[in-house]
Amino acid sequence: MIDWIKAARLRTLPLSMSGIIMGSFIARWRVIENGGTWDWKIFAMAILVTLLYQILSNFANDYGDGVIGTDKNRIGEAEQRAVASGKITANQMRNAVILFAILSFLATVGLLYLAFFKENLMKEFYIFVGLGIACILAAIGYTVGKKPYGYLGLGDIFVFVFFGLVSVCGSYFLFTKTFHWDMLLPATAIGMLSAAVLNLNNMRDIENDAISGKKTLALRLGFRNAMVYEVILLQLPLILMLVFMMMNGLHTERKYYAFIFFILMFPMTGLRRKIMQVKQPSELDPFLKQVGIMTLMLAILVAFGLNYF
Repeated sequence: MIDWIKAARLRTLPLSMSGIIMGSFIARWRVIENGGTWDWKIFAMAILVTLLYQILSNFANDYGDGVIGTDKNRIGEAEQRAVASGKITANQMRNAVILFAILSFLATVGLLYLAFFKENLMKEFYIFVGLGIACILAAIGYTVGKKPYGYLGLGDIFVFVFFGLVSVCGSYFLFTKTFHWDMLLPATAIGMLSAAVLNLNNMRDIENDAISGKKTLALRLGFRNAMVYEVILLQLPLILMLVFMMMNGLHTERKYYAFIFFILMFPMTGLRRKIMQVKQPSELDPFLKQVGIMTLMLAILVAFGLNYF
């Protein structure tokens, strides 16, 4: 059981929830202001679905890298990967991937039933079923298949789209049944921070990936340029959220509490400086968790600033 828990990589779960929290609570703010009701059951199901997607992705990643042999070259880390270390067999992990793909699909259908069936929104239901299937395929396809996109340097794009745009805008739509263009700002903020975590991961593994032929974006850019890319990903999200708040007139309404998220400027600045000082790729590992938690904190502070102060 402990090996399965480690393979699920619990430290990645806070990041996966960030987009759902951001989109759901911006929706709550707007729904309540317009005299509507916000269904907490939809939020709970959305969190469950995203956690299932993330665990599915982690299992698939462990399986794919283990079968291809990428994890065998990892120095000091292979023992942490279940398939590469032999703690879980490839067949067992493949079965777990299949199981979580089925669970993810069933949970997705349950979520969409709650969100759309009461109002007989069948078109939206089927569109979101398609999005759910796309999420499941994206979770598996990162390192599994004949041409896994994680080996082609496309991981950053997929993470940005699914962790950012789909997660934030999709969860927002579940409550509002509509789309507002300004939601692209918080969606982009979460997407960039999610891509920042992936880029840190790929920068850490850059030497191993060069050996195994996993051509991540970080490897294509080179360590120095990947560091510049990382700084950009960490620099812009707070600015995007500031623009979002001002576009909605919260500063003119003197609702300054909505800007509480900006206190993250100080730890984010310190985090960027520490990352920029790193010379050895292996030293980047602790920052993955820190950026993930920072992303979650951004979502939570925006949620509280808009709804509870």
